[in-house]
Amino acid sequence: MSLNIKESNGVFLLEGIINTTTLKKFKDRLEFLITNTKSVTINIEKVSAIDNHGLNFIQELFQIANAKNKSFSIIGYGCKTIYKTFEIPVTA
Repeated sequence: MSLNIKESNGVFLLEGIINTTTLKKFKDRLEFLITNTKSVTINIEKVSAIDNHGLNFIQELFQIANAKNKSFSIIGYGCKTIYKTFEIPVTA
């Protein structure tokens, strides 16, 4: 399965699987956004799975955003592995 990234009102909806096959597209797009915008919000509602490479990259994104004084947020109740890995509280 592929990974689609769509923007709507400043939120980037991820749809599909984040793994070694789709990671380059994900990295290229998100690194560009973190560098060129004040804040990035990704919606993981339609992410069905993520592997360790994807999780590691999300951790990198938090670090990059923090180093550049940018905001990076994750919303949506899709792939719960992301919330469990980073101990992010899930809110409705």
